[in-house]
Amino acid sequence: MPGVDGDRFGQAADDYVKYRKGFPPETLTALAQTGIGGPGQRVLDVGCGTGTLARQFAAQGCVVTGLDVDQRMLAAAAQLAQEEGLSIDWVNASAEDTGLTEGTFAAVTAGQCWHWFDAQRAGAEAYRLLRPGGQLAICGFDWLPQADSVSGATESLIQTHNPAWDLGGVRDYETPIREMFAASGFVFVDSFSFDLDVVYAPASWRRRVAASAGIVNLAAEAAEEFDQQLATLLAEKYPGPQVVTPHRVYGFIAQRPSA
Repeated sequence: MPGVDGDRFGQAADDYVKYRKGFPPETLTALAQTGIGGPGQRVLDVGCGTGTLARQFAAQGCVVTGLDVDQRMLAAAAQLAQEEGLSIDWVNASAEDTGLTEGTFAAVTAGQCWHWFDAQRAGAEAYRLLRPGGQLAICGFDWLPQADSVSGATESLIQTHNPAWDLGGVRDYETPIREMFAASGFVFVDSFSFDLDVVYAPASWRRRVAASAGIVNLAAEAAEEFDQQLATLLAEKYPGPQVVTPHRVYGFIAQRPSA
């Protein structure tokens, strides 16, 4: 993972399970409109983490493989899948070099992870793994740093404590993703985007942020100082048992040509 300590991300697997909200079901509805996620369809979810997309695909009858470079994330995902009565194959490998058989999948998905990959290599590998006519979907689920929102105030505080963090703001994902699609031989199919408010208890929001890229790389003392300042900020500016955090879900879908 360029720009992030992958070992520390793995150490945050428990916080991912407990505090990081998974993709809302509307994401699967949007993907279904392009033909991704139907019963019996073979789906590979790369960078699957704790399986937020993989488990939802399996629940609607897909034949799912979840792939991640960190075994601790896969262990957490497997435990959740077992508790939910879902059958998923888990593979410990990178999105750039999966070791899986060519032309195996009808769909390859990536949820909130593509920015950690070598995009051109991961795109070429997805192309190799897809059947002719198969589709690649790159999705994200970001907080929106709107002015006077919990998300915006939190992001400003992250940038104060970690000036090197470069994943803030409302970013242009479409341009580099569409360039990657074209360079890898894909044909662009469709995109979607929708906004929603995600509600957290203040303590849960703090733990969710602690597992984010902006904080997980900090030394323990620096991360603790950030957390205490975030707790103070929430208590003073957003008091109460819940905080409302604006988020955006997006997806870009492309197809491997049939011939």
